[in-house]
Amino acid sequence: MLIGHDEPIVVQSMCNSNTDDIDASVAQCRQLHEAGARIVRLTTQGLKEVESLAVIKKRLRDEGISVPLVADVHFSSEVAIAAAAVADKVRINPGNFAKDHDTARTQFKRFIAECAKHGTAIRIGINHGSLGARITELYGNTPKGMQQAMSEWVEMCMEENFHNVVLSLKASNVPVMVEAYQLLYGWMKEKGVIFPLHLGVTEAGNGDMGRIKSAAGLAALLSQGIGDTIRVSLTEPPVNETAPARIIARFFDCHERPEDYLVSTDCGVPSYRLHCGGHEEFITKASCIVGPMLLNKEIDDFNISCSYADKDAGEDETEQFKSDIMQATRRRMTQCEYIACPSCGRTMYDIESVFNEVKRRTSHLRGLTIAVMGCIVNGPGEMADADYGYIGEGRDKVSIYRGREAVIRSVPPDKAIDMLLRIIEEDGRNTDGRPRS
Repeated sequence: MLIGHDEPIVVQSMCNSNTDDIDASVAQCRQLHEAGARIVRLTTQGLKEVESLAVIKKRLRDEGISVPLVADVHFSSEVAIAAAAVADKVRINPGNFAKDHDTARTQFKRFIAECAKHGTAIRIGINHGSLGARITELYGNTPKGMQQAMSEWVEMCMEENFHNVVLSLKASNVPVMVEAYQLLYGWMKEKGVIFPLHLGVTEAGNGDMGRIKSAAGLAALLSQGIGDTIRVSLTEPPVNETAPARIIARFFDCHERPEDYLVSTDCGVPSYRLHCGGHEEFITKASCIVGPMLLNKEIDDFNISCSYADKDAGEDETEQFKSDIMQATRRRMTQCEYIACPSCGRTMYDIESVFNEVKRRTSHLRGLTIAVMGCIVNGPGEMADADYGYIGEGRDKVSIYRGREAVIRSVPPDKAIDMLLRIIEEDGRNTDGRPRS
C-alpha cells in the first residue's frame, strides 16, 4: 500500500481485542476491513503477541484479506525488533526504548536495520503526554517539544537511508495537536524531505464530541495539505471509527470547500446549509467546514442548518453541535471536558461502559477535564491535560489521579467512580469546576 504524495487519504483503525485471542482478532480485522479500514493495528506488548500476530496475518491472508497489519509496541525495543519480521508496519516511540537516550538510539538503529531487512514500515508516534523529562526540560510540554522529540528520530532514519516511515504527533487537545503537526510539516519542508503523516486526535472520547473533535482537528490539517492517513479514535467498538473517518477522507479527496455550503453572511456571521444522510454525517461534515475556521480564529460564530431525506435537523440538534464544536476547538468552554482512550488489547476492564457512567455522573462539573484511560502504560502521560483521572492498572484494579499524581491506588472497579467523585468533592470543586471560595 502506498501512503502520501498524491495518493488518496487512507483510513485506519485499531483492534481492541486481546491479540492472543486469535479468533477474536481475526474477526475484528475482517470486520474493520469490510467497513473500509485500509490499515489495522493490533496491540503487541510481548513476544507472545508477536507470535499471535503472525498467526492472525496468515489466517487473514488465507482468506484473501491483504489489509496491512501494524504491531503496536510500547517500551520494549526487543519486541519491536521481533515484530519487524512479522508485521507490515511497527508503531513505536523510540524514546521509550530505554531509560537513557544513548541506549535508545542504539536500539533504534538496530530496529531500523531489522525493518530494512524485512521491508517493514515504521510509524514513529510521539504523543503530547509522553515526551519524557529530557524534552520537557528543554521545550516544556508543548507542540514545539513534540516536534523536536520527533525530529531527532527522523534524522536518524535519514542518516540510515531508511525512508519507509510514517510519522504521528497526537494530542487530546485539538489546538495543541494541530500546531504540533504544522511545526513538524514546516521542519520537513526545510529539510526537503516530506514523510507521510498519520493524523489523529488521541483519546477523543465517544459520541458526538469524539467525532467532532476528530473531524475539526483533522480538517484543520487536511485543508492545508497536511496528512495522508487518518484515524478517528473513539471509545466505542472499533468498527464505529470507520464511518466518520471515511466521511472526512471523502470530503478532502473530493476537494470540497466551506464555501460550497455557504448560503449567506448575516451581519458578518456566515450561514451554512448541508444535506446529509444522517446525524453522524452532519456533525462530521459540519466539523470539517467550520472547525478549521474556528481553530484559525477566522470566525467567532456561525449559523448552520441541515436537511435529511425526510426532515430537517432540529434547532436543539444544531445548537448542541455549535456548543460541541466551540468546546472542541477551545473557543468556548461550557461543558465538562473528557479524555478517554479508545481501548486496546492492554485494557483489562469494560472502558466503554465505565466511561459512559463517568460522563453521566460528572457532566455537571463544568470547567473540569476528566480522563478515563485503559491502562497504566500510557494513562498517566496521555492525560496530561486532565484535572482528574480514572486509570486501569491491571485486572480489577483502578488508580485515581489528581493531575499526574496517583492519589489512590488499587481501587476495586465497583468503588472507583465513587472514589473519583469523593476526591473532586474534597478538593472543593463547584459544579462549574472552580474551587469554592
